[in-house]
Amino acid sequence: MSTPTIVMDGIVFGESMRWHEGRLWFSDWGANQVVVLDADGGHTVVATVPSFPMCIDFLPDGRLLVVDSARGRVLRREADGTLVEHADLAGVSRRPWNEIVVDGQGSAYVNTIGFDFPDGEFAPGLVVRVTPDGVVTTVADGLAFPNGMAISDDGTELIVAESYANRLTAYRIAADGGLRDRRSWAETPGDHPDGICIDAEGAVWYADVGNRRCVRVREGGEVLAVVGLDRGAFSCTLSRGPDPRLYVVGQSWGGPASARPTGQIVAFPAPAPGAGRP
Repeated sequence: MSTPTIVMDGIVFGESMRWHEGRLWFSDWGANQVVVLDADGGHTVVATVPSFPMCIDFLPDGRLLVVDSARGRVLRREADGTLVEHADLAGVSRRPWNEIVVDGQGSAYVNTIGFDFPDGEFAPGLVVRVTPDGVVTTVADGLAFPNGMAISDDGTELIVAESYANRLTAYRIAADGGLRDRRSWAETPGDHPDGICIDAEGAVWYADVGNRRCVRVREGGEVLAVVGLDRGAFSCTLSRGPDPRLYVVGQSWGGPASARPTGQIVAFPAPAPGAGRP
């Protein structure tokens, strides 16, 4: 695919990209900020949370949810910009909490990787469901570093990137919000999928840090497209509507530390717009 367009530079550690109400949102974990890109090419910091990780998604009414991993909770941004506690996660696990995706009824699925990355001994992670009134229930476990998550366009399926298992794993979302019928949605041999998003043709894009790329796959694992970066790809999202774009945030990872932030958002033309959630 074509050479990417640079959208934003100078990000400390970008993650958790979202397309919401026609604008691109992301978390800068290194700067402890939630950032939205403006139509004129500028950007606005809409929340500051001293946490790493710090992932985001939106309730159906548009309010922002933020995973504050450092304090084991989900925060909610009210209309006046204040942050309030939406749910307490610490009672389930004090290991790092990671990605979040919200369904059409306002329930949030949040995962924890299950161990202290990168130095802790590996342990499997899990997914919890947070109801709109903040009740937390474990709905899946035994995941090998759960990472990006997405809900299908019809709302019936949750897909989780298992970074340490080299696969995308799917669950049927039951009427009660529980996760059932776990299966491999796509094997990703040699890749460690991180952030993911679904497109309008039912394919999934996943970001891969080590291989510095994003890959588009259909269910079963057939690779449909690959876009390369000059740094690790951590998260991706798709615009909606005509002239779709795939947005990817990446940064240098695993090499000598840089004196300047290496995070960058780039955009590629995409074969199909975004669908489902986030």
